Amino acid sequence: MKSKSFLTIFASLLIILALLVACAPAAEEPAPVDEPAPVEEPVAEEEELFVPVISKGFQHAFWLAVRAGAERAAEEYNVRITFEGPETEAMVDRQMDMLQVAIDRDPDAICFAAVDSLAAVPLLEQAQEKGIPIIGFDSGVDSDIPLATAATDNVAAAALAADKMVELIGGSGEVAVIAHDNTSRTGIDRVAGFRDRIESEYPDVTIVDIQYGGGDHLRSTDLAAAIIQANPDLKGFFGANEGSIIGVLNAVTELGRDDLVIIGYDSGQQQLDAIRSGLQAGAITQDPIGIGYKCVQAAVLAVRGETLPEFIDTGFHWFDANNIDDPDIAALLYE
Repeated sequence: MKSKSFLTIFASLLIILALLVACAPAAEEPAPVDEPAPVEEPVAEEEELFVPVISKGFQHAFWLAVRAGAERAAEEYNVRITFEGPETEAMVDRQMDMLQVAIDRDPDAICFAAVDSLAAVPLLEQAQEKGIPIIGFDSGVDSDIPLATAATDNVAAAALAADKMVELIGGSGEVAVIAHDNTSRTGIDRVAGFRDRIESEYPDVTIVDIQYGGGDHLRSTDLAAAIIQANPDLKGFFGANEGSIIGVLNAVTELGRDDLVIIGYDSGQQQLDAIRSGLQAGAITQDPIGIGYKCVQAAVLAVRGETLPEFIDTGFHWFDANNIDDPDIAALLYE
């Protein structure tokens, strides 16, 4: 009897124990330990480049506009630039000194507008030996050392000026040219573009004289006055850059020859006023801001090892009193 009671009690205890185990809360798994977040490496800022920009001068508003474009590109591409040029576009030796100093500073690249298309070649060879990329702008050099040149197609632009001249003088007569020089690529190409178009397409038009005033408006004034006085039947005058056309305008005003058809190049306040007043027929405008911007942009791409086109065409347009205030033209003009 006692044995049976003991078994009954023992069985009851087992049942109670089993119930207790079943009702007990399950053991919680240890919370996962969060892995430490990977430390992100700071993104390194692109290293600032140093690019000297050596122009043909700074005395005309054109170069100030080129500088503005270069500075805009420099800001966008994290480039430190210097912008300098000789006092006049006739100072070849002074520009060569500037180029030598720039090379000696071991820059990342150099932007260069040559006063003399041949004189700079030995120094450019020196830069090439040091691995410094050269980008031409406005006025190239007679060498394949520059990786690219950002400029106007000056031959085509001057040919358009010749077409306009012939149209406005009535298809025949005598015309003359004042240019800045016959050593820079721009001077050579603008004279050639104008002269070759006249000679090849317009047999009834004669170019009686071509003179070079160094881009200086005072010297150009004297030259233009001498041409006008020596050629009383003159019907038209082409000034191939800002300084040249200012000289023509001065001479025409002094001599009272407002009957001449005057065509210029670039802009500047005096040309803009002359076109609006009717004294000047019109002009070819380049894109000076675009020239400055694209030369610095090309320098950056060259440093990165990217392939560049040999010629970066920055464009040109004819403007006169009819379209001088059109938004697309006005954006290219400077005072």
